[in-house]
Amino acid sequence: MSANLPQEIIDALNMRLKSDAELIPAIAQDFKTGEVLMLAYMNRSALQQTLETKRATYWSRSRSQIWVKGETSGHTQRVESINLDCDGDAILLQVEQIGPACHTEARSCFHNPITESHELGIG
Repeated sequence: MSANLPQEIIDALNMRLKSDAELIPAIAQDFKTGEVLMLAYMNRSALQQTLETKRATYWSRSRSQIWVKGETSGHTQRVESINLDCDGDAILLQVEQIGPACHTEARSCFHNPITESHELGIG
């Protein structure tokens, strides 16, 4: 696996992750404000690279490759903490976001509110 992480950390992580999860949903949240910035996916290699470098690293489903957030845009995420959910099948990254998180240049990818009840099919 990884030469930079001690084997006991890798083993402990693998025990906590859901065994059949190829891709793991990863939510990036601003560590200071709590604002949800984006949702992406990680595989085990991306998670290990994130742990090693403290730079958010994800799996691109469209390109089928690992990508480091901000590698080309400069809009990086420095990881402050990582938490697994209770089932071991989702990750919460608390990050320091440099620049916008969204590829549309918005601060957060969650900038499209559904505010009217008719939009939700209610009423």
